[in-house]
Amino acid sequence: MSYRAPIADIQFLFREVFPLDRLFALAPFADFDQAVTDAVLEQGGRFASEVLAPINQTGDREGARLTEAGVVMPASFKDAYHRFVADGWNGVSADRAYGGQGLPEVVGAALSEMWQSANLSFALCPLLTQGAIDTLALCASPDQKGRYLGKLVTGEWTGTMNLTEPQAGSDLGLTETLATPVGDHYEVRGQKIFITYGEHDLTANIIHLALARTPQAPAGTRGLTLFVIPRYREGSPSSRTANEVRALSIEHKMGIHASPTCVMGYGGMAGAYAEQLGGLHQGMEQMFIMMNRARLSVGQQGVGIAEQAFQAARDFARNRIQGRDLKTGADRVLIIKHPDVRRMLLTMAAQTEAARTLTLWTFFLSDLAHHAESEIERSVSGARVAFLTPVVKGFATEMAQEVTSLGIQVHGGMGYIEETGVAQLYRDARILTIYEGTTGIQAMDLLGRKLVRDQGQAWRALEADIRRSLQSPELGAVRHLVEPLRKRVDDLHGVVEHLLQEYPNDPYHCGGSAYSLLMLFGTVLGGWMLAQSAAAAARVQSESGSQPFLERKIRIAEFYMALLLPRADAYAKAAAAPSPSIMTMDDSQL
Repeated sequence: MSYRAPIADIQFLFREVFPLDRLFALAPFADFDQAVTDAVLEQGGRFASEVLAPINQTGDREGARLTEAGVVMPASFKDAYHRFVADGWNGVSADRAYGGQGLPEVVGAALSEMWQSANLSFALCPLLTQGAIDTLALCASPDQKGRYLGKLVTGEWTGTMNLTEPQAGSDLGLTETLATPVGDHYEVRGQKIFITYGEHDLTANIIHLALARTPQAPAGTRGLTLFVIPRYREGSPSSRTANEVRALSIEHKMGIHASPTCVMGYGGMAGAYAEQLGGLHQGMEQMFIMMNRARLSVGQQGVGIAEQAFQAARDFARNRIQGRDLKTGADRVLIIKHPDVRRMLLTMAAQTEAARTLTLWTFFLSDLAHHAESEIERSVSGARVAFLTPVVKGFATEMAQEVTSLGIQVHGGMGYIEETGVAQLYRDARILTIYEGTTGIQAMDLLGRKLVRDQGQAWRALEADIRRSLQSPELGAVRHLVEPLRKRVDDLHGVVEHLLQEYPNDPYHCGGSAYSLLMLFGTVLGGWMLAQSAAAAARVQSESGSQPFLERKIRIAEFYMALLLPRADAYAKAAAAPSPSIMTMDDSQL
């Protein structure tokens, strides 16, 4: 299956919607400009389309295998990973002090979307490594940073996140893995499950970040500590010592077959060597650094796989001849001429563009949260990233379920056949609403932590910015898009205020509303993103004349406001008044 990176769409966002010049004015990014970014995107897109996309289906068929020697990856993945590392893609946004290139995080995020589109199974490996880099950069000692960060940034080593255990899924307070202090280190014994790239043969070492409980630690999540557990102890390749950590099995999954999902065993004859990372019993706080980054990245996976599904469906519709023209009666027309096929394609395109814009804007805010000159701007941007994270993760991955399903529908019977590749996209996408926190968990995080905890302050600041933008002269050029959006912002405001009032008295009511609330936020914010994109397109057209690319931006936004934004009405109604049957029915009646 072919793939073409949506470079023009990303460049448009970076120039016209949230210009990167604002970041290039900051000291850490002073060496970069739009021309450098364009060159990086072009080369990254070429790598995605020419190296990663061609091995996506073969990797799915071959899969990762557990042998006596360990986990063996598809041969094509080994070659691709070595090229990925040699070309410097692993450390695009990482600190230059450790071998990275230091580009803004949002540029690295745009590249990551391309990797996810072209080959989700492959792209999971650098995604998890980036999370380990972020966590070590913030929590590790200077000595640990010196020993681990450089090789993770270059991609010489990879990183993982080890949380889940057989009895401890979403409830990590049930973690039983034990870390016993022995001199200047710990010995860890236990088992972790669902560990992405827990073992493979792509690199010389794998650095596991794992949660474990020390002896006499407090119960629940308050007693968890984060540890660094290398697959191999330090030393030269000839003298390195294997640690007591290995893959006991790999899961046989619905999708992402070439990504090894491992059951990991820690401790055999002796416990696994481990180093404490950060403070004792502060593991959950530190792990959330990695988890929140991963949640944004999984939202981006939703965008990436949706883009690939759209491209495949559009290309098929442009070539498949079937049926008569509904208006002219012309015989044997391309199916792209049929209104319902166009509805599906536009639904796919509009949902994907809305989610892409929201996701990249959140990464843009993350750059400001870390590097803006004003402490106030850093604080406001950081709070906004925290607020948007569950929306991005939940909405973009739910969107991917719909878009990949529509991709099959456009193909008809051929979509159900593995040969076309679109069935793989549907299978691969299904995990996205589950790992790194299910959609239900994201919804409860949005409601409980992001709204109730601060009584809606972060949301009200964002709401004020939305309302100001809807009244701005630039959006006046697309007034027909603003009016339907303003109504839904009003509805969203009312639902939030209602739930804030109801939560202390009826948490069941609010819990039943959480999913609808999350989808309401995603639908409205997606509309706001597309309205800004359309307004920017209209402005550029007024300056340089009409262009098909810019006209498409406006038409996509018009379609969204007419056919997709009205979904917000149903979400608002369901969020404000969920059915009492949710909690009043007896368990036996379900």
